[in-house]
Amino acid sequence: MGILDFFSKRGRGREAEHDDGLTETWWSDPAQCERVVYAYHEQTKHGLQRFAAGPFELDWANQPDPFRRWEGAQLLSLELVPPTAQPTLDGALMEGGVPPATLDRRSMSQLLFDSLALSAWKEAGDARWALRVNPSSGNLHPTEGYFLTPAVPGLCERPTVFHYAPREHGLEVRAEMPQSLWDRLADGQPPGSFFAGFTSIHWRESWKYGERAFRYCQHDTGHALAALSIAAAGLGWKVELIDELGTLELAELLGVFAELGPEAEHPECLLLVSPQGSATAPQPAGAVAAEFRNLAWQGRPNDLSSEHVEWDAIELVAKASLKPRTEAYAAWQRERSTRPIDRGSIALREIVRQRRSCLALDGRTGMSAPEFFHILESTLPRAGRCPFNAFPWSPRVHLALFVHRVEGLEPGLYWLQRDPARAEAVRAACRPEFLWAQPEGCPEHLPLSLLLPMDLRNTAVQLACNQDIAGTGAFSLGMIVDFERSIAEHGPWFYPRLFWETGAVGQILYLEAEALGLRSTGIGCFFDDPVHSILGLRGRILQSLYHFTVGKPVADPRLTTLAAYPQRGAGADGP
Repeated sequence: MGILDFFSKRGRGREAEHDDGLTETWWSDPAQCERVVYAYHEQTKHGLQRFAAGPFELDWANQPDPFRRWEGAQLLSLELVPPTAQPTLDGALMEGGVPPATLDRRSMSQLLFDSLALSAWKEAGDARWALRVNPSSGNLHPTEGYFLTPAVPGLCERPTVFHYAPREHGLEVRAEMPQSLWDRLADGQPPGSFFAGFTSIHWRESWKYGERAFRYCQHDTGHALAALSIAAAGLGWKVELIDELGTLELAELLGVFAELGPEAEHPECLLLVSPQGSATAPQPAGAVAAEFRNLAWQGRPNDLSSEHVEWDAIELVAKASLKPRTEAYAAWQRERSTRPIDRGSIALREIVRQRRSCLALDGRTGMSAPEFFHILESTLPRAGRCPFNAFPWSPRVHLALFVHRVEGLEPGLYWLQRDPARAEAVRAACRPEFLWAQPEGCPEHLPLSLLLPMDLRNTAVQLACNQDIAGTGAFSLGMIVDFERSIAEHGPWFYPRLFWETGAVGQILYLEAEALGLRSTGIGCFFDDPVHSILGLRGRILQSLYHFTVGKPVADPRLTTLAAYPQRGAGADGP
């Protein structure tokens, strides 16, 4: 039996664990891990004749609890800091636009209120569910947030490891650190710095989406990373991905090293949050991670479901993409931002908290070409531009755009090249008949090309698993990543990071759509290889990992919007 056949097995399937061409210790062999990652990616593609394996029906009685609590851990309540007119969206997203705030209880409260907190509750009949500032596939929220801080005035007297509880908008005390341990962890970092970390609970997504859920967990990590980065920018702070640590070291730092089973939290990433304009140490002290095992950890994780279905494909790819300790990424030159800041009335904090995922679009409303160019410019990884300044690697994500209703532009297929250094390789991989013409009126600095002038509304719908929303907006897009080179260059552990970058691009699309009075949503269901066929792609050089659409939303009259924290007097932000 081959790896792909093994991935097709559902349930526990432990009797076949080594009947797959892998050795007993395959996860220590990068070549075998690479095989598993490639096999997982192929097996979890949706096709015109076959969807990736998922549950036959949804087991509503075992829907996972979207809120993790560490039972027995002390909960510290945070402030509900209402949105303000300042800073503006454009002013905050460029480094240097906001003076750094002091690290204290109020600023930590604002950071989390604007990134990972609830934004509203929705109600339809007897059903009631929460929305959050950070989006999630299916609103299932596999991502958990942790914070390692020094003593913070008004919050904690000693360095502490916290878990964020979004339903309560509070921080759970998981462990206190000796000052000497914090000093070594944060050695060389500027005053006012702290660390954030994300984990994923795969079961929350696989309950609905089956073996493709690992992809969605990684999208959501990218969304959360970008949401935190953007909220931090509103406080004059910057977020940097600290990616030298290995996965097991990260598990020790976040206190999830002892978790097992289907509800276990899988460590994703560590972030450094520090004042903008300050010099940070190139590599935090990872040698101290093992000492975190000896801390007095508080709490046990609450149960999320009474029964589970385990997907072997997810277990295998999670193990195959474990990260070893590595050196820092090679430096690369970011282009300077040429975008003018000209929308002073759009408040950052209002936009991030009113963000919603649209469910339907009106099929009529479009946007102007300058607005379209403005959105695309926002997705470019310019120097000092949030949230892409958080990523230490050169950009791997490009945009294949289906333009439907943009005034002044021909409908058709367009391409945004986010890494100019890869332009020649991308062009060689695509159909030779594509035009690669600069659209009329397009700014010279925007790397946008018209590939094929044609009405592609029906095509976009078909590629998005026949979802109308892909053809009824102003435009939709597929995020096409530099796939094979990225994994060959770094290793199979880089696979999740490709999805993180797509999630960050998606987060900017959400906010820019809101700023125009429109709405956006991520599309995780699409037919992978038919997308590649449209572009003429062969092999694994470029792969489609995430889709998006932007347009005018249609309100659902059956839904009622309720306050995010009614027991604390906080209203909902937006409809």
